[in-house]
Amino acid sequence: MAVDYQLGEMESRFADIIWSEPGISTSKLVEICEKELAWKRTTTYTVLKKFENRGIFAKEDGVIRVLISRDDFYAMQSENYVEKSFQGSLPHFLAAFTSRRKLSEKEIQEIEKIINK
Repeated sequence: MAVDYQLGEMESRFADIIWSEPGISTSKLVEICEKELAWKRTTTYTVLKKFENRGIFAKEDGVIRVLISRDDFYAMQSENYVEKSFQGSLPHFLAAFTSRRKLSEKEIQEIEKIINK
């Protein structure tokens, strides 16, 4: 499943609340969003519905279920970006990324570890 959906700042903060508290109740989510995002209950439910429609979260019996984890969501977004912008070529992406920013020795070692895995 591809996730071709960019999160805005508030949507990211909202999603992070759910990702950091899997199984959160809708009432607790409303309470947190009211306090941290200054949202009304209706706004919380509207944004939650958008995430449900995209298959990221699901609401069942007053509890939010995570369908796509944070790591999987951002991994899929990254894959889509590389696919669209670099014809799916990770080497082309890395070449573009490193053309303006030199990798540190530590970063190079981390990338080598990933490749060798």
